[in-house]
Amino acid sequence: MKFASPWWLLGLLVVAALAGGYVWLLRRRRRDVVRFTNLELLETVVPKRPGRRRHLPAVALIAALAVLTVALAGPQAMAKVPRNRATVMLVIDVSLSMKATDVAPSRLAAAQAAAKQFADQLTPGVNLGLVSFAGTAAVLVSPSTDRNSVKAATEGLQLAESTATGEAIFTAMQSIDSFSRTLSGGPDETGRPPPARIVLLSDGTQTVPGPDGENEPRGSFTAASEAQARGIPVSTISFGTDYGSIELDGGRTPVAVDDASMERIAQLSGGRFFTAATESELRGVYSDLSEELGYEEREVDASRPWMVGGFLLLIGGLGAGILLGRRLP
Repeated sequence: MKFASPWWLLGLLVVAALAGGYVWLLRRRRRDVVRFTNLELLETVVPKRPGRRRHLPAVALIAALAVLTVALAGPQAMAKVPRNRATVMLVIDVSLSMKATDVAPSRLAAAQAAAKQFADQLTPGVNLGLVSFAGTAAVLVSPSTDRNSVKAATEGLQLAESTATGEAIFTAMQSIDSFSRTLSGGPDETGRPPPARIVLLSDGTQTVPGPDGENEPRGSFTAASEAQARGIPVSTISFGTDYGSIELDGGRTPVAVDDASMERIAQLSGGRFFTAATESELRGVYSDLSEELGYEEREVDASRPWMVGGFLLLIGGLGAGILLGRRLP
């Protein structure tokens, strides 16, 4: 345990001295009693005391002083606290492959339902935005704490041709940069700028500008590396199955999910990689992400329990002194 003002702990030496003084007084009193030779007369003069219970008030008060001293030192503890001013961009693939029904009722419908739940689960202080992409990418909702606008835009997602994954990541980063410049207050209490994260849901390989995401200037892997350089991790969700297919040009076209590309994006950007083959699995992924993105581990003041404990010991000691000795200890 860490302390904000550890020098207050020196007060424990004073408490220890008081405890030692109390023990010394007890021994001295016992020695004086032994010197009183007429014990029968002593029993008639000195009232009977309640045995060892008579020490309870003093013990409680000394313990109260010790506990309150620790509280004054400002104990610190690690705790999960809600994030404030953080930015999360939810990026959803709306290419034609998302109409596959290998995920009931369809990949897109399942993604819409899970995304709306994610918006509800995210802590209120986080700014959430929405980007959709197919052949191009568009910011549907700029980052804000208004969850209704994100849910409404999610409900209205429309399918289109092609998959420009890299462009979607670049668009999300641009939206984060624009929003960050509008935030007032500068860095947070840790001295760092407000954190940002991209959550990318897709089911296939990029087709625009081409499938080679490693070397394309606007490709997905290039965008992921740029995100890593800017300190914006991209957590990816590979959504769908290997046996998905869609009706296209009068025939069935396979649209197997591309786990490898999505995992590579997460690795390059410093984010996390998830897979989901059902709506329930997707909801579980979003639930994990909302916990991860909405909260952070931080040292917080933990003195309140010590203050409460010291106060209760103090009241208990005073009460015991009055009940047992008809006086304060």
